[in-house]
Amino acid sequence: MTTGERQEKRGHGQWPLVLGIIALLIGGAALLVKFGPEQSGVAIGQKAPDFRLVNVATGDSVSLREMAKDQVTLVNIWATWCIPCKEEMPAMQKAYADLEGRGFRILAVSIDDGDGTIVKEFTSALGITFPVLQDRSGAIQQKDETTGVPESFLLDRDGRIVKRVIGAHDWSSPANRSLIERYLGGEAPQQASAAAAR
Repeated sequence: MTTGERQEKRGHGQWPLVLGIIALLIGGAALLVKFGPEQSGVAIGQKAPDFRLVNVATGDSVSLREMAKDQVTLVNIWATWCIPCKEEMPAMQKAYADLEGRGFRILAVSIDDGDGTIVKEFTSALGITFPVLQDRSGAIQQKDETTGVPESFLLDRDGRIVKRVIGAHDWSSPANRSLIERYLGGEAPQQASAAAAR
C-alpha cells in the first residue's frame, strides 16, 4: 500500500468521529437552550428580573415575580423625594382602581432608605391602594439598568417586558389603557364603545 493510499484510508476513518462530535455539539446546544439558565434582562420581550423586596404594608420579604404571577403588571420604580414620581401616582391609582379586578396589578418599588415609615406616609397621603414595595439595597436599579426615577416596566401575564418608560407617564391615558386592556385579553375601550353603539 502506498503512502497516498494509507492517508486516504485514514481520512475516511475520521469522518464518523468528526460527525459524531458535531452531533454531540448540536445536541448539547439544544439541551442548553431547553434546560439552561433562564434568560432575563430589561429588553422588551425578555422576562423581567426577579428581586426580593420588602412589602411596606406587612414588612414581609416578597418575590417580585411571585407578586406579578399571572397578572398584567406595572412595575414602577420611584422615590418619595422625586417630584415626577408624585405627579404620576394619581394616574397610576386611577388605572389600578379601574382594572385591578380584571388581572391588572401595580407594584410600586420605592428605592428610599429607611424602614418604610416615610414611604407608608407618602403613599397614604396620596390614597394609594396598590402594593408598595421597597428596595433598600438598590438591586432593582442595577438589574433593571434604570437611569433614574421614575422608571416603569409593563409586564404581560408571563412576566415579559412589553413596555419600558423612563420618566413620569400618564398610565390612565386612553393609549395606555388600551395597551393594558390588550394584554388583559379584553377589548380596548374604544373598540368596546364602538361595539356597543352597533
